Amino acid sequence: MDFLQMIKSRRSVRAYLPQAVEAEKLNRILTAAQAAPTACNRQPLRLLVVQSAEGLRKLEKAAQTYGAPLAILVCADHDRVWRRPFDGVTAAHIDASIATDHMMLVAAELGLGSVWICHFKPDVIRGEFDLPAHLEPVNLLLIGHPDPSAGPQGNPERRPLEELVSYETL
Repeated sequence: MDFLQMIKSRRSVRAYLPQAVEAEKLNRILTAAQAAPTACNRQPLRLLVVQSAEGLRKLEKAAQTYGAPLAILVCADHDRVWRRPFDGVTAAHIDASIATDHMMLVAAELGLGSVWICHFKPDVIRGEFDLPAHLEPVNLLLIGHPDPSAGPQGNPERRPLEELVSYETL
């Protein structure tokens, strides 16, 4: 399958088998985040891999985890982030999102399912994992072997390209 076909066929998975994600696969996923481009190559990320029963229970206090055996908490490191000099806006969420997307796509390439979670209680995560003030939890990537008995997941419909793209003027 070529890359574009893989992107089009990937779906958010919300049902997982209890099987652990293999260490080699996890390493490839984390390497994808490491390779992700960031503003001015500042690499303002911290990734917290959560796969123990205790760690996953902590996450469940803040977010729905859908029984995923692996979660990666993607944090922006505000001590390292690039700021646009004109208005001070940071690239923190952009950098974290690019890294998350890279991990999600490598997971799909490896035959794993994933779902990107932004609906979580950041104060609970901050407290449960004792995050320092300069680290901001941006999103949570749940990963695992999809449960085939759950059937198709996600919405494959996309807006037509003509609704998304304009040339030269909006």
